Amino acid sequence: MKRAAPQIRDVAAAAGVSYQTVSRVLNNSPNVRPDTRQIVLDAMERLQYRPNRAARALGSGRAGAVTVVTANTTLYGYAGVLQGVEEAGRLLGLTVGVRVVESEADGDVRNAVEYVTDPSCGNVVVVAFDRAGSGVLRAMPDGVPTVAATEAGGLPGVARPMIFLDEREAAADATRHLLGLGHRTVHHVAIPSEVRDSARQSGWRQALERAGAEVPEVVPAGWDLASAHRAGRALARDPAVTAILCGNDDTALAVRRALHEAGRDVPGDVSIVGFDDVPGAAYWTPALTTVRMDFVALGRACVTALVDGAAPVRLDPPSLVVRESTAPPRPFP
Repeated sequence: MKRAAPQIRDVAAAAGVSYQTVSRVLNNSPNVRPDTRQIVLDAMERLQYRPNRAARALGSGRAGAVTVVTANTTLYGYAGVLQGVEEAGRLLGLTVGVRVVESEADGDVRNAVEYVTDPSCGNVVVVAFDRAGSGVLRAMPDGVPTVAATEAGGLPGVARPMIFLDEREAAADATRHLLGLGHRTVHHVAIPSEVRDSARQSGWRQALERAGAEVPEVVPAGWDLASAHRAGRALARDPAVTAILCGNDDTALAVRRALHEAGRDVPGDVSIVGFDDVPGAAYWTPALTTVRMDFVALGRACVTALVDGAAPVRLDPPSLVVRESTAPPRPFP
């Protein structure tokens, strides 16, 4: 027997709110608290509820659409934000588009901005995890309602609404985990950042300083695996390196490979912590200890902020997931 499609009252019951509240969410009413709106959206997704009409145009009067500007569509964090925007937009009946900014060059940034200023693109979500996205965010004209997904703390000097996950505290947690196992210090292989001292770097550094541990030089890597592998090879040559915090899980994968090639066991000789918790991290050998980042929720929150006029959106903090790639250090001979 075919299961009946869920109705608005089913959504209300699942979310623990009135059906009038669900109706207000569907109509993009400003009279709904952001956290309540998110609860309703999550209930719609769980029940696979689909409204039978398009949502009302967003508050600016632009078309019922949202366009995501991003420099990358495949890296885990970027793809997660895209997924979250698509899910929230679909539930609200919004058309979702994507505009890729090719690079941080002035011409590429200008072309992306000109594209999304067309009213048919609707409101805009900028994924400002890198210089290209940050350049677009800074160049957006005031007349285009825009919300950005950024690193923790946002971008200095930018007045646009910015939403982020607290990766600074998460990096500190990961560092404290390694110090708590007995490692004398923690090295850091860093991914690129728009700001001089990224949230992940500052959390790592702060935890070391507060513990009175040595603060090693940051080892920079790019978004590509080859640069992370080179960073791993440099660290593998130093027998004093026993713990490494990597800027993301892809970086951890390449560093792990470099350590293996150098004959250094993980976690016997060196403990590794990643960042993001990509779907395959639990199935590596050894399974990767990493920080779980809910980028999908971040993307949903950006849409919610647009609908609510950039009202604050509460996000669950990132969390450390301890698996097999970390262990106490072997005693020095």
